[in-house]
Amino acid sequence: MAIRVAIGTDHGGFALKKPLADYVKELGFDVLDLGTNSEEACDYPDFAEAVGKAIINGDAELGIVLCGSGVGASVAANKIAGIRAGVCHDTFSAHQCREDDDVNVLCMGARVIGPSLAKEITKTFLDAKFSGAERHRRRLEKVAKIERENLLQKTT
Repeated sequence: MAIRVAIGTDHGGFALKKPLADYVKELGFDVLDLGTNSEEACDYPDFAEAVGKAIINGDAELGIVLCGSGVGASVAANKIAGIRAGVCHDTFSAHQCREDDDVNVLCMGARVIGPSLAKEITKTFLDAKFSGAERHRRRLEKVAKIERENLLQKTT
């Protein structure tokens, strides 16, 4: 069974979504399209949350979120416990974030990079695997500890 990749975008990334989703399918992955479905203005947190929840709920193993810069989508996705989202606009970051940081959501800015580079970054991200090296597991446990401790804090 193929790995499922959830893809979501706001209006800023809409033009890149279909070509990227088609490319992900060509690479042999299943795609879960979580919108948007037009260039009408909408809010990136809605789509970052949908992709993150799809991963947490087991509907997808990995995610891609597009917005204008990739930054807002990353900030929003990282608010979901268990999601590790990274902005990547180059192939080094795309493989490094998977191999070292076990990132499960790739965020890209459709106003920063073009379709060819987005495809190259996506392929690199999807092909990379977490190394499982002790130092990376140790660091990820520290990240998880920060997440747990801050989820438990009460805000007033």
